[in-house]
Amino acid sequence: MQTSPDLLFKSLADPTRRAIFERLSRDGEQTVRMLTDNSGVSQPAISKHLGILKQAGLVQARHAGRETHYSAQPRALGTLVDWLNHYGRFWQERFARLEDLLKRMDQ
Repeated sequence: MQTSPDLLFKSLADPTRRAIFERLSRDGEQTVRMLTDNSGVSQPAISKHLGILKQAGLVQARHAGRETHYSAQPRALGTLVDWLNHYGRFWQERFARLEDLLKRMDQ
């Protein structure tokens, strides 16, 4: 499933959501309680952030008994990588053309 860049940027614009995504990426699957411990953020707030990350496809939930385990889905970042590569090429071409123009003006 391809997520829109707008949804991914909006999801990752919040520092708490970025921290949750980074923690899941670094430490692997965790429950809401594990993510809440020592985070300084309430359990309802963590749950709300996880819901937004899940909607963007950045995390996946797995139910086991009474607990839900969340894991990072780094493939969802592919849309952002494609977007950044597209604009990276765009600006490289623009700067190359500007450099050519400046060289011709100096001659």
